[in-house]
Amino acid sequence: MVDGVLLDLSGVLHVGTRALPGAAAALQRLRGSGLPLRFVTNTTRNTRRVVGENLRRLGFAIDEHEIFTAPRAARAYLEAQRLRPLLIVHPGVAQEFAGVVQENPNAVLLGDAGEAFDYGHLNRAFRLLMSGAPLLAMGRNRYFMDDDGLNLDAGPFVAALEYATGVAATVLGKPAPEFYHAAVAALGCAPERVVMIGDDVDADVSGAAAAGLSGILVRSGKYRSGDERRLLGERTAVCDDLAAATAWVMAQAGR
Repeated sequence: MVDGVLLDLSGVLHVGTRALPGAAAALQRLRGSGLPLRFVTNTTRNTRRVVGENLRRLGFAIDEHEIFTAPRAARAYLEAQRLRPLLIVHPGVAQEFAGVVQENPNAVLLGDAGEAFDYGHLNRAFRLLMSGAPLLAMGRNRYFMDDDGLNLDAGPFVAALEYATGVAATVLGKPAPEFYHAAVAALGCAPERVVMIGDDVDADVSGAAAAGLSGILVRSGKYRSGDERRLLGERTAVCDDLAAATAWVMAQAGR
């Protein structure tokens, strides 16, 4: 039985600046079912406000308050732990950390920094970690699909720092159970009655299953042939796209 739905954004609703075929209609059908929805993303190149604006430009009726982003979760964690981060993040998301004290950093926070993943930034992070600072990551996704094709995400750089220092990263976005549970709480549903729809077999689907949700892997976005063989847990399914996933959800919800 399904009482609520979480959806990834990139690779499910759109790829880069292009809405995926049928995604807007499928989302409208989900809205019409009355099932509560939230959108969860590890996108760390834009603020939540810009993410919402871009989605509405693509034809998706999504309010900003419905979107859960890894940068928002990271900021909350920094404030709760009173940490001063060395930020290695994309310029487009730096505004999310306005007002956060960054002088004399005692933690390292990584997002998808794009061109900022250079030797100077990574070596400074390495030295901080070797001196005892914690390593925080807004995600450890391996890659994502954009207008120009597949692109490296933050995960390979997180893994490089872990390898070099022996410090295990604390992940603050997907697939961290706390991130999922915050979104589930906003739905007002029990985790076992919520399904997550995404194109990332690890962060979206297996991650959701590990947090007590169900998961649907869609064959769009970053999906590569054979990804379904890496699914963990029995509470998972595979659909061609959001339209097919919507049909699956509606059947499970009895709508």
